Amino acid sequence: MATSVPGEVKPSVNGITGEAQNKKLTDLPTELLEHILCFPVLKYVDIGNVSCCCKRLQDVCHGRGKVWGNQYKLRWPRLQRFYHQNECCDWLREYRTRHGVGIQIRRTVESISKRFFTEVPCVGQVLGDSFAEIESLGMPEHFCEDELLFILNSDKRKSLTLKYYAKKILYFLRQQNILKSLKSFLEQPAEQQSALEGAVLVDQYCNPLADLTLNSISAQLDEIAEKVKKMLRIRNPSHPSLRVTQGDRFIVEDFELQRQVVYALNSVLYEQLQYKGNECDYYNPLNSYIHQVLLRRTGIPISLSVLYMTLARKLGVQLEPVNFPNHFLLRWCQKTRGCDIYDFVYIDAFGKGKQLTAKECEYLIGHQVTADYYSAISTQEVLLRMVGNLLNIGKRGEGNEKSYQLLRDSLDLYLTINPDNVQYLLLQARLYFHLGIWPEKVLDILQHIQALDPSQHGAVGYLVQHTLEHIQHKKHPVTPEVKKRSAPEHLEVQHSVGLIMKHKRSGYNCVIYGWDPKCTMSQEWVTTMRVHQLPNGPNQPFYNVLVQDGTCRYAAQENLEPHSAPLEIGHPEVGRYFSEFADTHYVANDEVRTRYPEDMSETLGTVRQLYHRLAPGCGNQDRAPAM
Repeated sequence: MATSVPGEVKPSVNGITGEAQNKKLTDLPTELLEHILCFPVLKYVDIGNVSCCCKRLQDVCHGRGKVWGNQYKLRWPRLQRFYHQNECCDWLREYRTRHGVGIQIRRTVESISKRFFTEVPCVGQVLGDSFAEIESLGMPEHFCEDELLFILNSDKRKSLTLKYYAKKILYFLRQQNILKSLKSFLEQPAEQQSALEGAVLVDQYCNPLADLTLNSISAQLDEIAEKVKKMLRIRNPSHPSLRVTQGDRFIVEDFELQRQVVYALNSVLYEQLQYKGNECDYYNPLNSYIHQVLLRRTGIPISLSVLYMTLARKLGVQLEPVNFPNHFLLRWCQKTRGCDIYDFVYIDAFGKGKQLTAKECEYLIGHQVTADYYSAISTQEVLLRMVGNLLNIGKRGEGNEKSYQLLRDSLDLYLTINPDNVQYLLLQARLYFHLGIWPEKVLDILQHIQALDPSQHGAVGYLVQHTLEHIQHKKHPVTPEVKKRSAPEHLEVQHSVGLIMKHKRSGYNCVIYGWDPKCTMSQEWVTTMRVHQLPNGPNQPFYNVLVQDGTCRYAAQENLEPHSAPLEIGHPEVGRYFSEFADTHYVANDEVRTRYPEDMSETLGTVRQLYHRLAPGCGNQDRAPAM
């Protein structure tokens, strides 16, 4: 009997060694197996199947290993910032948790339209129940946010209703986190509160979907400070501000050296970078948002003062905010001790850094003021004035979605800083009541007002009564009207839901989301809109349309015609009614189809007739241009 020598390889008949024939995948080194299993084409299902094959592959695919870590990073790249580079983590458990959160959130978002849909756009709609459901999942907030972002970043023209509600939920969740940060900020000692950080929190709350952080804003200000240092270096190479690195806290003591900083700052900010006060569009809310002020290089006195004061502080000059009426200012002391109002120089950041005496400040507003108005104020008072400006802009608004949202956001911020202001608590309760949203929240606010000021019992009692009626009404919702085109009273209706139209008189583009066989508006509206001057007057079909400019209108049939080259309508409420944009028209979602069950077939027929007609003499695959 032949014996094999250790290490000897026996040749086989077909030339392949016996050892090679006996090699299996599981005989490969762990590092090589991991490399193979990390190949991008393999998905989590593949890895799960592989790990079930045998003990060897199960060990290679263990939860804390490289394979599941790679799967997690490929699937959710945005979440990598929440993990340390060399952190030992159970990636399989993280994957399961994140995957489960995604499924639950998607189900919740998908259910919202059925529960909250109203045919009439609900300005400032609050989906309180759905928010509570997501918060009750008890999952990491960044998992919830990542799934919502995943929904929003999917195919642009599809899943419009899902994206519409995902955006609302993301907006709410981010605002709740920002409010927590603001409350923590307000709990800090006054001397540790930075006006810039507070202004960024205000900006973030009003723009929760913007990519905006304190670090990104500070980095932009550091770049401006470096430009100022460059200017200083030319004028005074030995200036102490040039020797200080970013983040160091120091004060330039010598007044002449401070003056050099201020002049260099003015030169860079207003001459080189062309920052200016926005006199032409003063009441634009963008003037109050720090990231927009940096982007557009325009602002109002308070936002420009916050930037100016922060830059001066980075360069060693201490300026103080002054709550001057109608025109926010900064003050700069000319003495080392005991300054009164006449010893300060007042800086007008809105007026290109102009330096004023106390008397000259009064010329800005045209009347005298008491010495109290020249006093320095705290960071919290700066934020209250900034938020108060936004609140007034919201009040001045035109009653549209944007102005109501700004009013709600600014009230939330103001009452977070000053929670016992009865005037604004009552305004908040009235706003929510007027919009018909969040009645439970209205009752909480009214109870708080009654505890603070019993003399408000008249206004509180009225709102409580009608809010309770609203809650009762919600428990017994009215069954929506179903409108069939085939009904005898609807035979004059020519257009259908989802068609993209053009207004013959005003020229605007719009999409139909509803219709009535006759005008249903009040006689006052008919008179104001001069409907009686139309050839067919109010006795013709009228259409609810979403307009490209973001408004919702009610248009007469004789004023509308199908658009010759239909395009997407950039309206924020499109997702409320439509699930998809299909090149020439919008596809109604389930809720709209329920109310207009025969419209989609009519829309498809109209689209085929108008845009998909075959050109004469062409094959079936060629299409004629739109008529």
